[in-house]
Amino acid sequence: MATRIYLTGRLAVEHGGHARIDERDLPGRQGRLAFVYLVAHRHRPVLRDDLIDVLWPGGEPPEGDTTLSAVLSRLRSLLKRADVGDAGIDVDGRTLSIRLPGDAWVDLESAANAVDVCEGALRQGDRGGAWGHANVAITIATRPLLSGEEAPWITGWRTKLLALRVRALHALVTISAANGEPAVAIQHAEEILAIDPYREPAYQELMRLHAAAGNRAEAFRVFCRCTERLRTELGTKPSSRTEQIWKAIEQS
Repeated sequence: MATRIYLTGRLAVEHGGHARIDERDLPGRQGRLAFVYLVAHRHRPVLRDDLIDVLWPGGEPPEGDTTLSAVLSRLRSLLKRADVGDAGIDVDGRTLSIRLPGDAWVDLESAANAVDVCEGALRQGDRGGAWGHANVAITIATRPLLSGEEAPWITGWRTKLLALRVRALHALVTISAANGEPAVAIQHAEEILAIDPYREPAYQELMRLHAAAGNRAEAFRVFCRCTERLRTELGTKPSSRTEQIWKAIEQS
């Protein structure tokens, strides 16, 4: 019976095709943070002190070991009541780890795997397969992670999700262009720039797409937009590659 764990969007655990844990079942804010942190780092033990910092970034509470043990005990009880295979939380000295069924599927991991498979499928010319995996990654990466919470480790995961989303969108640009859907490809390239307005490869793709559609004026506007953005906000200019692409379009 497969176990599916959703850390993005609304926290949830499914097992055997049935919902077993919902976000509201988790033991308060500390339980929510501990669960996400342990699952996100499930492939290695985490230090007890690191988890303390996650749960109480302002400093360890009085009787920290007792307080942490209470949070972990409530999580263990929840996993047991939910009957999620042999899931549990193990403590070994000053390290902790969450134990999940061997077939456990975690959305953060699935997004990363989907992008890798997508790019591999593209290299093999399988645009249909690549399209499906790209959309899986985008669906997961677009959902919020721990809304309302701020911490360096959360920011790190959000940054990773944004990077995965951008990679998947780049794949969709390539797929849509190859499928003769320039308007869709342009839309995806614009989505990339909405996420990362300094990403030159997206400007380059947009220039090529507009030029291929016979709209050299719009390609020039994209080049000017890139130039102005980089000049006014970063104090730099487009790369030689971007300039070469525009010159080739201009002279075509």
